[in-house]
Amino acid sequence: MNLPKTVKDYCSKCNSHSEHKLKNFKPGSARAMSWGTRENVRKHKKGYGGKAEFTATVKKQNKKPTFIAECTVCGTKHYFVIPKRMKKVELVA
Repeated sequence: MNLPKTVKDYCSKCNSHSEHKLKNFKPGSARAMSWGTRENVRKHKKGYGGKAEFTATVKKQNKKPTFIAECTVCGTKHYFVIPKRMKKVELVA
């Protein structure tokens, strides 16, 4: 699906609808000391624990596209999520 690079959206700081520039959202790296990471290391990567198998989980094939919307008036940024699952989204001028 093709999306425009600028979208008119509500800005809570300006308290009005204004033009917003969209750019792709990229999540940061996972925390090394989080509980899930430590659990994974303990179960699967440490010592002579034998063969520990992962449980087979079927992943969803696509995600809801998330963008960062930046207000052109005041520069405030917020998430812009399209509530539909889609395989491919492109920002087109």
